[in-house]
Amino acid sequence: MSLKKPSRTAPVSSAQMDWLSDLPAQGLSAVQTLQWLNLWTGQGLLRHIDSAFAAQVLRLDAHASPALLVAAAVLAHMEGRGHTCLSVAELCQLPLALLGWPAAAVDGAQGLKALWAHLPATLADWRQALQAHSPSVGVRLADAPDQGQPLVLGGPDDVPLLSLRRYAGYEQRVGQSLLQRASEPLTVHEAEARAWLDRFFASKPEEPAATDWQKVACAVALRARLSVITGGPGTGKTYTAARFLALLLALHPDGSPLRVALAAPTGKAAARLKQSIDDALTRLPVPADAGLDLNALIARMGPARTLHSLLGARPDTRQFRHHAANPLDVDVLIVDEASMVHLEMMDALLQALPPTARLVLLGDKDQLASVEAGAVLGDLCQDAAAGRYSAATAQFVLHAAGQTLASEWVVPDPAPVLAQQTVMLRQSRRFKGAIGQLALAVNRGDSATARACLGGSDNAVASPVLALQPSSPQAICALALGAAGKPSHADYLRLLQTGPAVQGAEVSSESHAQWVCSVLKAFERFRILCAVHQGDWGTQALNAAVQKALADAGLLRIQGEWYVGRPVMVTRNDAQLGVFNGDVGVVLPNTEGKPKVWFLDGEALRSVSVMRLAQADTAFVMTVHKSQGSEFEHTALVLPPGGAEVLSRELVYTGITRAREHFTLVEAEAGLLEAAIHRPSVRASGLAHRWAASPVKA
Repeated sequence: MSLKKPSRTAPVSSAQMDWLSDLPAQGLSAVQTLQWLNLWTGQGLLRHIDSAFAAQVLRLDAHASPALLVAAAVLAHMEGRGHTCLSVAELCQLPLALLGWPAAAVDGAQGLKALWAHLPATLADWRQALQAHSPSVGVRLADAPDQGQPLVLGGPDDVPLLSLRRYAGYEQRVGQSLLQRASEPLTVHEAEARAWLDRFFASKPEEPAATDWQKVACAVALRARLSVITGGPGTGKTYTAARFLALLLALHPDGSPLRVALAAPTGKAAARLKQSIDDALTRLPVPADAGLDLNALIARMGPARTLHSLLGARPDTRQFRHHAANPLDVDVLIVDEASMVHLEMMDALLQALPPTARLVLLGDKDQLASVEAGAVLGDLCQDAAAGRYSAATAQFVLHAAGQTLASEWVVPDPAPVLAQQTVMLRQSRRFKGAIGQLALAVNRGDSATARACLGGSDNAVASPVLALQPSSPQAICALALGAAGKPSHADYLRLLQTGPAVQGAEVSSESHAQWVCSVLKAFERFRILCAVHQGDWGTQALNAAVQKALADAGLLRIQGEWYVGRPVMVTRNDAQLGVFNGDVGVVLPNTEGKPKVWFLDGEALRSVSVMRLAQADTAFVMTVHKSQGSEFEHTALVLPPGGAEVLSRELVYTGITRAREHFTLVEAEAGLLEAAIHRPSVRASGLAHRWAASPVKA
């Protein structure tokens, strides 16, 4: 998806104006519809692929109606914005917000309003236009067989959904697989589970009456082969997952080892998951006579891997080495940062997972969804805040975890199946200060409180949260140089200039490794995050500006593309090199003085020759999307001018929650924070409709 601002003033030729002026009398033909769509493509309102897809539909169906061509182009455009389907009801009015277009695109001879005057006005008419026996549209009734049409019309009768064929297939398979995993009950010895859970979760005397949602999550996860644990930063998702693994080990029958795999969408998130799980298991108080060898479990798990690595990504193909015919060799798979897992990846993961394996998904439902189409975790967690547990689930939680679910969390039958396997952790043990208050205010849409949480530039040192409105994007460079005494890029560059400790006349491998680790850890203390790539306030321009400012300050020596100290982000998976999209490293010399890109996974170092790393970008500055799965001591979030088209509540919330101790908001113009908070993002999806009518499991 391109975030480039569309041109709003592209001229209309005299020939175009001629046929536009004749439309009221002669009506709109299919060819004229394509001309209109191409006109919008020329203005930057549609992508070339959007109008080209409509043209392909017309080639397949010479009798395609203007409504069908418009719907095809809008659907293709929506896929580029992360949606997996289009609600046909949205087409009954001008879809300005749906398309993300500026208000200027509504009026005029070439505007939305002029075209929509020639299209159906009611849902029934739109449905008829799309259902008129076109060879381009397959109508899915009770999951009828796929006949190869590029478009699929499905969904409930009152909420018809138009999808691209491959996304309809993904949703059908993912929906069925997750529902089946959640609805097939597993045998649980409740008394034995209760005894172990009481050991793993010590009572909290300061909150004797509070529900221990972590304990509830462990108990609920025992009941089926799917478990979803959601919650904000600091709520203990990986802490809970570690105790669930210990519980499974305790209940696992003797004779065979428990095969566990850990995975996440990015290398950074995978490394953090492994470190958190290992730390939680190591610290878990287990009596010597309990018979649990947690150290052996840690060793068997091995390193956490990216999803691409886990599934066996193959170069230049969308296929993976592991699939239904060659499944993963696991009993339990824990996936962290599940909000970043897009629909296609979830489909591949579920196909590769053995039917008998348990899947535990961890993530923050309120974070940005994946860059690619789909919002699977968001769909799964639609009932998470309300609970919506059945009486049977509440009874099980009481017996297996000793926790009483208040009546507000329990609903009469039938209760949703997936809600029974979803638990939201509600108490943050990390975000209790100003950053936490700001994040909560943004998340609930309270822009007044959010603004009040932000300090001004006069208390830049004292306040952990700060709002700036610089006159130019170059002013952001002051943050990179260490303005306000907070962590900055200057920290790692000073360590870089110091160099490794010299013993005698040489640098030992050990001292070099220690130096590399210290530089990489210092770099991870600070990051500037952007909403867009292009423009003066985007990643490309700001990376160049920060690089120049650091060089002008004498902190960098720019010598060629792969200069020492250059931070880089991998932009393409390369399984042979062991690097994946989103991995971040720094160019540093090895013990022989040759530049390499060094990466830190937990405490483990790895390096790649700069000559072999072809797909990488400079990473002083990165997008909010790419920052997911990472945390920084100091995070600066840049909101670009005119950003209403790309900003959202979830983007701001995700940016804030990347910060551990200091957060700086940089607004290119006044009111951008409020505009973003008042614009929650909602992705159209057919998964929720597939699950809506599912009865509760017995």
